[in-house]
Amino acid sequence: MKSLHPKFALRAAYQHHLFKISMRLLVAMCLGSCGGSNNSPTTTTGGAGGTSASPSTTPAPSTTSPTNTTPRPAPTASGTTTAPGTTTPGGTSTGSTPTTVQAYATDVLMHHNDLARTGQMLSETTLTLANVNSTAFGKLRFLPADGKVDGQPLFVTSLTIGTAVHNVVYVVTEHDSIYAYDADSGAALWQISLAGVGETSSADVGCTDITPEIGITSTPVIDRSRGPHGVLYAVAMTTDGSGNVHHRLHAIDLATGAELFGGPTEIAATYPGSGSEGANGLLTFNPALHTVRAALTLVNGTIYMGWTAHCMSGNYNGWLMAYSADTLKQTGALPVTPNGTKGSIWMAGSGMASDGTSIYFVDGNGTFGTTLNAQGFPVDGDLGDTFVKLSALPTPVVTDYFAMYNTVAESDVDGDFGSGGPMLLPDQTASNGTVKHLALGAGKDTNIYVVDRDNMGKFSPTSNNIWQELIGVLADGIWGSPAYFNHVVYYGGQTDTLKAIPITNALLATAPSSQSALQFPYPGATPAISANGTSNGIVWAAENGTTGALHAYDATNLAHELYNSNQAGTRDQFGAGNKFITPMISEGKVFVGATNGVAVFGLLN
Repeated sequence: MKSLHPKFALRAAYQHHLFKISMRLLVAMCLGSCGGSNNSPTTTTGGAGGTSASPSTTPAPSTTSPTNTTPRPAPTASGTTTAPGTTTPGGTSTGSTPTTVQAYATDVLMHHNDLARTGQMLSETTLTLANVNSTAFGKLRFLPADGKVDGQPLFVTSLTIGTAVHNVVYVVTEHDSIYAYDADSGAALWQISLAGVGETSSADVGCTDITPEIGITSTPVIDRSRGPHGVLYAVAMTTDGSGNVHHRLHAIDLATGAELFGGPTEIAATYPGSGSEGANGLLTFNPALHTVRAALTLVNGTIYMGWTAHCMSGNYNGWLMAYSADTLKQTGALPVTPNGTKGSIWMAGSGMASDGTSIYFVDGNGTFGTTLNAQGFPVDGDLGDTFVKLSALPTPVVTDYFAMYNTVAESDVDGDFGSGGPMLLPDQTASNGTVKHLALGAGKDTNIYVVDRDNMGKFSPTSNNIWQELIGVLADGIWGSPAYFNHVVYYGGQTDTLKAIPITNALLATAPSSQSALQFPYPGATPAISANGTSNGIVWAAENGTTGALHAYDATNLAHELYNSNQAGTRDQFGAGNKFITPMISEGKVFVGATNGVAVFGLLN
């Protein structure tokens, strides 16, 4: 991590209950179900275009990877679910009550829009290639907040609060606050603090990675099917009057801001091992060392969270934890390096990805056990600097992984894989007709790694046995995530141009089809997409710096910049940029997290 180093379609968040009710609609709107045989040769393509073959024989699971592909305005699904919890104003939930849920294609309920983390909003009917320009489009307002907004804002369509129906944008801050704003008028609907009595947000310790305070850092996740009005799940970090650090999982009612399900839950964990946070054969999670930076992930009723340490320093282990969305009780805890050290799950704030059956994440510098068992897994369980696949179960276990042949050397020079987040591609068909289920990852070493989700490649000390490796496409490392739209992957490296990389026959091109004129300064950009189906595709990217900027590009040609927030002088500027910010688009508006609130952009008329 060491983030200051200069070199360096349907919404899936309704999860479990709604997923079962609206399966037929979800299948119609997903990225594609995984099927077909996977017994074809696996091709590894280097930057020079060379290929090699290795067998890939793991059967393909039958899964779906939902995303948002249905135009608005009508709700895309509705149904009645039994969700735990009723609330009284300002109180906590008890019991359970039926909840009527409407799923809107314009909801943004998680980081980068869907569980595949594609960054697509494919139901945008207002913003077009013709009207996104400095004459017709600009900053509408600024939603003030009491601290930095490091988590991506989230959006809920047509939520009843009291007697009125609102489109609501939710904002979290490093001051441990959550705001609910009317997304159309900018009116404040409610505000709460997640700090306990006598507690404050925590101070950054030992570095300036997240400064001057640490509160709610990761992007929350929303489930509209639970509770009386839907639930926002967030993790807050606080320090009490005695200097003790706390991390707590909260479930917040979308309409009232009330705590639900008896929350919050104090985060704690132990696990057998001799790693950095261990003593007498037992690891114990040390809250003072850790921050939850990766966006929260909700799959099949389980909330998954990944833990890093402040600037990846100190004697720590990276942790993966799982909690019940119904009870807020921990269901699983898994250190990345149980018998080693480090292994942060941070991914510059990106979320773990899921196809509904498995969870995928990339972790950073840490111990990797190069002695493997008969199944190809490290005998000591240490998976630092690795692309990891877990079962999407309440108590997850590692089912596959990919580690670079030089993973130990990369960790030694802070070249960690885990500075970037994963993305799952929709099903791709190879030239021989085989359907491939692929995932992407990229970190500081400038390479893009494309893995077969059915056989990720594990570890070899001499080669990377994966589907494809692109060398030389990126000019510098990745601190963020790619986006996907219409058979093209978009990457924004640090001190690099925003690049469009087409996919043909399940292979990414070895050179971009177009790129921006601007080289984005550290940390680069995590792009997001707006489109109306496959038309009017626009790539949005936030620029960091003393004066931050929002940029919009034609998705078919990134050399064609449609708009940036500096074109109209100071009219559209929103102050200093903020690291690791992903633009969020819905209902004709673009929301950009800033150092003291959220800038809202849209059509000026």
